[in-house]
Amino acid sequence: MKPEPRSDAAAEDRTGTAPTTRRRALALAGAVGAAGLAGCTALDVVTGDEPAEFSSGTATVADATLSETGYELNDVSEETVSREVEAAGQTREVRVTNTIAEYDKAVELFGERYQAAVFAALATPRVEVLGEAFNPVGELDADERAELIADRYEGVSDLERGSEYTTAVLGADTGVVVYSADGEIEGTGVSVELEFHIAETVEVGDDYVLPLAAYPESFGDGENVRAMMNGLEHEEA
Repeated sequence: MKPEPRSDAAAEDRTGTAPTTRRRALALAGAVGAAGLAGCTALDVVTGDEPAEFSSGTATVADATLSETGYELNDVSEETVSREVEAAGQTREVRVTNTIAEYDKAVELFGERYQAAVFAALATPRVEVLGEAFNPVGELDADERAELIADRYEGVSDLERGSEYTTAVLGADTGVVVYSADGEIEGTGVSVELEFHIAETVEVGDDYVLPLAAYPESFGDGENVRAMMNGLEHEEA
């Protein structure tokens, strides 16, 4: 069962603080879905009259882990991407539905709270037709995956690849690349030095899962990000 997104109004009632100003959930699914569907060929889909539909499960952070990090659930959303492809002389519609669980941490500026750090787990379905596996997120290199979450900030520049480490994600030893960059917290005009943690995709069940994180370097959230990656759970569609 998917967790309910945290309501800003509810948060204000509980804490007495101002609600957090947020952007909408990460627009990762569309970017990944479009990239993936662009690769579909006659070998990827079977001909037929009905659309070929593929839906992902959900990857979320365990509550016990989340409570120790200072992050909160922002949203769990789905996005469906469709494309018509040519197969054996026929046109077939392919629909891929991805799921994104997004968590964030706020900072108070000018008397208001703004989303400053984000952790996201993208689940996209493993499309396998005629024995051929299809992994759209796996086709993105680390730099391209970093660009996906860089969109969470304004004016991102000087993206530089740094250290790497390996950590457990859904039972698999997974490589993570750390990037640094300059940018601004959305809606504030405040410049910050940023740190991104960009994981490899992990195959679990019928899905591929991609964890991504970004935060102001001053937060020092590296251990929290690693804990959330370690604490991911996967629920099948």
